[in-house]
Amino acid sequence: MGNRGMEDLIPLVNQLQGALGSVGQSCHLHLPQIAVVGGQSAGKSSVLENFVGRDFLPRGSGIVTRRPLILQLLNSDTEYGEFFHCKGKKFTDFDEICKEIEAETLRLTGSNKSISPVPITLQIHSPHVLNLTLVDLPGITKVPVGDQPADIEYQIRDIIMQYICKENCLILAVTPANSDLANSDALKLAKDVDPQGQRTIGVITKLDLMDQGTNAREILENRLLPLRRGYIGVVNRSQKDIDGKKDIKAALESERKFFLSHPAYKHLAEKMGTPYLQRILNQQLTNHIRDTLPSFRSHLQSLLLSLHKEAEEYKHFSPDDPARRTKTLLQLVQRLAVDFEKLIEGSGDRVDTVTLSGGARINKIFHERFPSELAKIESDEGKLRQEINYAIRNIHGVRTGLFTPDMAFEAIVKKQISSLKEPCIKFIDMVSQELCSTVYQCISKLSSFPGLRDETERIVVTEIREQESKCRDQVLMLIDIQLAYINTKHEDFIGFTNSCLCCFDVINIGIMKGGAKEFWFILSTESLSWFRDEEEKEKKYMLPLDNLKLRDVEKGFMSSKFVFAIFNTESRNVYKDYRCLELACNSQEELDSWKASLLRAGVYPEKVSTLASTENYTLNGLEKFTNPQLERQVETIRNLVDSYMSIIYKTMRDLMPKTVMHLMINSVKEFISSELLAQLYALGECTSLMDESPEQRQHREEVLRKHVALKEALAVIGEVSSSTCTTPLPPPVDSSWIKHHSRVTCHLKSSALLSSSHPKNSVTGGKLLNRGHAPPVPRVSHVGTSVSPDGFQQQFAGQHNRTPTCVPR
Repeated sequence: MGNRGMEDLIPLVNQLQGALGSVGQSCHLHLPQIAVVGGQSAGKSSVLENFVGRDFLPRGSGIVTRRPLILQLLNSDTEYGEFFHCKGKKFTDFDEICKEIEAETLRLTGSNKSISPVPITLQIHSPHVLNLTLVDLPGITKVPVGDQPADIEYQIRDIIMQYICKENCLILAVTPANSDLANSDALKLAKDVDPQGQRTIGVITKLDLMDQGTNAREILENRLLPLRRGYIGVVNRSQKDIDGKKDIKAALESERKFFLSHPAYKHLAEKMGTPYLQRILNQQLTNHIRDTLPSFRSHLQSLLLSLHKEAEEYKHFSPDDPARRTKTLLQLVQRLAVDFEKLIEGSGDRVDTVTLSGGARINKIFHERFPSELAKIESDEGKLRQEINYAIRNIHGVRTGLFTPDMAFEAIVKKQISSLKEPCIKFIDMVSQELCSTVYQCISKLSSFPGLRDETERIVVTEIREQESKCRDQVLMLIDIQLAYINTKHEDFIGFTNSCLCCFDVINIGIMKGGAKEFWFILSTESLSWFRDEEEKEKKYMLPLDNLKLRDVEKGFMSSKFVFAIFNTESRNVYKDYRCLELACNSQEELDSWKASLLRAGVYPEKVSTLASTENYTLNGLEKFTNPQLERQVETIRNLVDSYMSIIYKTMRDLMPKTVMHLMINSVKEFISSELLAQLYALGECTSLMDESPEQRQHREEVLRKHVALKEALAVIGEVSSSTCTTPLPPPVDSSWIKHHSRVTCHLKSSALLSSSHPKNSVTGGKLLNRGHAPPVPRVSHVGTSVSPDGFQQQFAGQHNRTPTCVPR
């Protein structure tokens, strides 16, 4: 049975399971255990009661086991039971254990026959048991009963799969002998998760209830549906025996006599029955633990390492020590300040690769969201021109103005600047929300102390709101400052007084003298002037802009110049005897810039119709202009407004992030790092702030308990001899020739049932007969197997390949 260390390993696993079972985390450890799987009324409960030798499991019709029952059997001198949900209470009356199981099941599942995946853990100490850990799972069912949910079948299968999918779980597949083995739900589920059969042990019950003249010999000899670990037959008490309170010891004796006296099973009597099954399960679970010991040890070590730092902190934490409370408060506030700064500055230890957070989101607001909001406030082109038109006309009143009024420009600019208030306030609100979200993210780590968390959240959020109010006032003041004085002397403002300066080659003026002449041009709101050089000492000519238009000129052959022409729409000469003035510049950028400037001054391209017409008209609800001079004034102010507002936008895009950073973000960081602790102390309730939440207290105790259990487990595992001998797993069984959906009769000395590929016809080495006749019956020869004394299969002929050979009759 292995050395002493191995025998102690099962109780150790039980101890570890107990330490973690109360918090529902034992499943995460993948503890080695045996899961009992079978259909309703397959006899699972009777098998477990036979192990204990006592009646302690609830019985009845339908689904009785409605929560997984983790049954830990421990060999000891005294006999009693203990539940992990009421530790310290020892049950010596097994009827009370049955009632407690029923009560605990009802507590979670109610009386409507529903199920729950939360396990009940029962530890039974007895001198009549071997060390063993089994999980009794709800019986597989297909039809809901009463007010059970319609998907009860899938719920049960999900619970079963949670256990048997784990590599550290052995599967005890219980199937009654009086049902079709090929249709066994237990074996089918086991096959799904353990296709190689390395973890499955078959148990055949109700052998005494088979029809007269039939037996399960071929199943128990592992020849019908082979398993690597084979099958073990048991005979449980009948319902009459249970109702009559037949003693389990007497039932076990009856079981032994049944196998010894039955002609089909007497040669297997020593390898059948409940005591043999218990010994085999003990040995195979022990061997299974040894086989999984390296990975299990690594898993325990990784868990211990992850808990070590937290456990060390909790070891030195004393909830009732005022000095310890004060120190913990100081450490938590300091950690909060560091975490907040790291999230804002982007220097956190853990980088989020899924979403933006903290400072990155604020940066996006600075440079993406806010510029986008500024772009949205730009008025519609037609609406803006209409406002300028009304402003000019209202300023002139009954008089006709000769010059573009400055007051119209100032009125439109102030209206545009005032419209900045809404996006700026929205910008501050967005940053404030991100600051609060970042604070909540940091404060969530204080959930262990609800009082401290709530007060910290209240104080910091209040500070954010105060700084937000200050920042809002400051930003509104910045906008008022912009409204107070319109600086038309700004170096970036066009103004059109000397808005466009450039050196051009005038082609057609100097063409008679053998080449183009170079002049210095200045574009203003009313005229186009040019000089001999950039010193502007000798003016050649000043051309009024009235009735001028642009015309594109194709580049000459081998010419590197970019050319355009200016002409008068009334067929007047532009300059002396020249109908048009052809100008050439050195780059496409200069050409585009001049075209844009001329367009803003009211000099439109030849192919674009002017907005002027002989009378007033409306388009899209906006009044158009009839006066060319007014139209040019509107265009002039529009360009001035665009130029000035571009300066304002540029200034606000630069000042807003700086203002918010200084008044809100840096102020909040400084407050958390230097003022928060003082305000918490000023409350005068530091002792109550450090009261643990019930969840934190439970978590601390669980961490310490798990830490101790893991250390003990690793210490005991370290004492287990690595050279412990165990019986090797039997070789694989080739069952690919078996089909699970139908069967035909194969000719043998004894009639053995095998699965066929089709229920009505069978393909063999001969012909296919299906015309109302029985299908041909193949003859099968086997290499037989048996169950060795140590509980594993051994082949009779020492061969590993047992593929059947079928020949036509």
